[in-house]
Formats: sequence, structure tokens, C-alpha cells
Amino acid sequence: MSDRLRVRFAKLGKVRFTSHRDVARMWERALRRTGLAVASSQGFTPRPLVAFGLALPTGAESVAEYLDVTLADPDGAPETALELGGLAAALSGALPDGLDVLALAGLDGDVDSLQQEVTSCSWDLEVRGVTASELARRVELLLDAPSVSVQRERKGRTFDDDLRPSVRSLAVSPSPEDVALEGRTWLRAELATRPRGVRPRELVEVLGADVVLSKARRTQQWIEHDGIRREPLEVDLAHAVIAPHARGRAS
Repeated sequence: MSDRLRVRFAKLGKVRFTSHRDVARMWERALRRTGLAVASSQGFTPRPLVAFGLALPTGAESVAEYLDVTLADPDGAPETALELGGLAAALSGALPDGLDVLALAGLDGDVDSLQQEVTSCSWDLEVRGVTASELARRVELLLDAPSVSVQRERKGRTFDDDLRPSVRSLAVSPSPEDVALEGRTWLRAELATRPRGVRPRELVEVLGADVVLSKARRTQQWIEHDGIRREPLEVDLAHAVIAPHARGRAS
């Protein structure tokens, strides 16, 4: 029996303005309401053993958020796709509007934490301020540049950092909803998480002060080992299929 469950969920709509910490509290409440036996930490203030993946910037949407849940009673864990589907539906019902479980699966064997495993993320970014042709020109300049400097602050100090190595791909893209919005264009980007991640807002800022980020949506997170890429938990977003296993599938 698996002693951990991996959950993939969406964060859409108004709940995108909720902080990562508040979303964690929402999940703790939802897990209690479903009656799932979740293991707790030791010490004076035990907390449910729930490990989240990479924090989503406040204000961004996502259809690729993850958390791992350690079970107190692995023998009582759901195993079949039907049982997992029932748990997924129960969790979605216990969560606020905009937080919905897309897939749920047991984890087999030793699995590194999501924050250690994920190597890059894919994003859809809605921007405005320049035409699509001008935006495409600036994207080409960025991709051709040997380095792209951005100012960052750490421990009260401001320093210049090169974000170019972290931009794995970037292109002007049609609207993911196939809706043409006047004066707005979409970018599709894949941004590495190591050695330091790039936030969508930082990427848009280096394209010019007149380019404004209207919406950011994380669409995928990627784990890459030995040239093989996979998602932490795959899901058919068009049909919200419950994935039967979390490991061993390359994409």
C-alpha cells in the first residue's frame, strides 16, 4: 500500500489572489473534512504532513499545482481508480471555489520532494502594450542575447542577475482560450527552476517597460532526468481524467 498520495490541482479565478500560506490552510481543512487519515509531525504543535510543490506567485493561476500527503494509515488508503476518484471529488467539494483536484495517485517507493524534483515550469502569459509583431521581435532579441540582466534583492541587498539561462523557450502564442482580445497577446514560456527560478513578471519586465503582464497561468511542471521529461502527475485537462499512477511515465 502507498503511504503517500500525490495530488494535482487547479487554482483559478478569484482564489488566485490568495497567498500560498492561506491555500495551505484551505487544504488542511479540506483533508480534515474528508476524514482521510493524514500523518502529523512530532512536537508541541503537530501539523499534518502535507508537502507542497513550488509556490505559485500570488495573482497567478495554475492548472498544475501539486502536494504530497503522508498517510497515518497506509492500509486504509484508497487504491483503485474509482476510490481515488471519489476522494478527488470529495476534496474538490471541501475546497473553496477555484481550487479543484485534477488528479490523485499513490506514490510508490522513495520519491524526492516536489521542490527538489521539478526542473522547469511552462506558462501561458497574457500581455498588453505592444503589437504581436513587435513582441515577437523583442522575444527574438531576448533569445539571441548571451545574457539578460535583471535586478534582484536578497537579504536587503540589490544585485544584478542573469536570467537568460533560465529561459528555456519563449514564443508569441495564440490565446489558449482561442479568444482574440484587442490589444493583448499571449506568450508561451518554459522557465527553469534552477539554479534560480524566473518569475513571469521578471520575464515580462525585461521585454520592455511598455509591456504589461495581465495574466499568468502555470500550465505544467516538469521533472527531467537523463533526457527524459515527465510531469509529477499527468492529467487530461480536457476531461479531468484521474491518473492511475504518479511515476514511470515519460512525456
